[in-house]
Amino acid sequence: MEYKNKKLQEFEEYIRYRKVAIIGLGVSNLPLIDYMYEKKARVTVFDDREKEKIPQEIMDKIITYQFDFSFGKNNLEKLKKFDIIFRSPSCLPTKPELEEEIKRGAMVTTEIEMFMKMCPAKMIGVTGSDGKTTTTSLIYAILKQAGYCTYLGGNIGTPLFTKLSEITPEDMVVLELSSFQLMGMRISPQIGVITNITPNHLNIHKDYQEYIEAKKNIFQYQTQNDMVVLNYDNEITKNCAQEAMGEVVYFSRKEKLEDGYIVDQKTIKECNDGIRKHILETEDILLRGKHNYENIATALAATKTLVPSDIAIKAIQEFKPVEHRLEFVREINHVKWYNDSVSSSPTRTIAGLNSFEEEIVLIAGGYDKNLDYTPIAKPIVKHVKSLILLGQTSGKIFESVKEELEKQNKTLDIYMCNTLEETVNLAKKVAKPKQVVLFSPASASFDLFKNFADRGIQFKNLVNQA
Repeated sequence: MEYKNKKLQEFEEYIRYRKVAIIGLGVSNLPLIDYMYEKKARVTVFDDREKEKIPQEIMDKIITYQFDFSFGKNNLEKLKKFDIIFRSPSCLPTKPELEEEIKRGAMVTTEIEMFMKMCPAKMIGVTGSDGKTTTTSLIYAILKQAGYCTYLGGNIGTPLFTKLSEITPEDMVVLELSSFQLMGMRISPQIGVITNITPNHLNIHKDYQEYIEAKKNIFQYQTQNDMVVLNYDNEITKNCAQEAMGEVVYFSRKEKLEDGYIVDQKTIKECNDGIRKHILETEDILLRGKHNYENIATALAATKTLVPSDIAIKAIQEFKPVEHRLEFVREINHVKWYNDSVSSSPTRTIAGLNSFEEEIVLIAGGYDKNLDYTPIAKPIVKHVKSLILLGQTSGKIFESVKEELEKQNKTLDIYMCNTLEETVNLAKKVAKPKQVVLFSPASASFDLFKNFADRGIQFKNLVNQA
């Protein structure tokens, strides 16, 4: 008998002729435009951009569907008397206009939250400051290897809301969830994962505590039958266990756990009551870096009740690095070039630096998210032979490294550039055979690029032109 999603059917009946606001015309909200038109909702579209900056194909659709719209800096002034409001992840629920609508009785939600509320399949949600995408992709690969019909979404993959009608209770869903998506969320996946929590996005969140509390929503609404996977080495995530309703499974690279998954030297092990079972040798893995071994341990923990270890191992051994994450680009004159454009915070770049035994020429710098760059100084002094900087954060990184060099009475060649092309050309000149050129910005991309992917693609294009 064909499965019918009753929750979805009820929702579709509810929104018919209701006043619906769609805030933000980003990737997650775009499918809602067609969907809401088909379901006969009365839609108003909001976006911070001026009308001239909205892509023409989207604007054509809005006009064809006869939707109302409000664009520009003060677009939310017209956010009044709606039944349901779909906010984009970057439009936080703390905005005064949203709080006012909530008081009046409107439902404020997101595409991903509504998907999760109506999803009939088991969900695994992954969040964290670093390692989300690789861990999510590993879990997806393991489930696919095991033969599950699996959907990938959230911060990666495709928006899944419009796929609800085809998802069944026998399927699996894997979601990468950012703090922006989790903030205000009132539902958690049956299996939640927090890879780590370190300061990030402090240019948008009110403070670090707000960021932490948003991350915790990955497990705050779980039941006793659910599970959360936590990083034992991170003090914040370790302490999350005290608030967890369901089973807690730890992973660690620094401790020999009695229970959980550990990275012990060059071996990943499963621990049960102090008995440690060898699962996988790191030399048999294509991924580089200790942080990626942690990601693998995390993925094994998340899928332990769903997939036999031999099948999971096969998926992990065949898994290739995700684009823009320590991605090997090419070798030029015995120098290997790596694209790590996703590294938008100091902790990510530190993990990248720790992934290589070779000497490193580091290209770093970008948009300033109000992060502290002091922690990156020691790893740079330890691993980097030439440091090439650009962007808003170049001064912060320079000052932190300079202070550390003075403490250690060491020297380092440091260069300042204005464009990515300049950095690549300079790196070609200064890099010596058997060294590695690592593009790992430790900063966001928005000063010079659309996003980290655009930044990584431009870097690869420049390297491949040589």
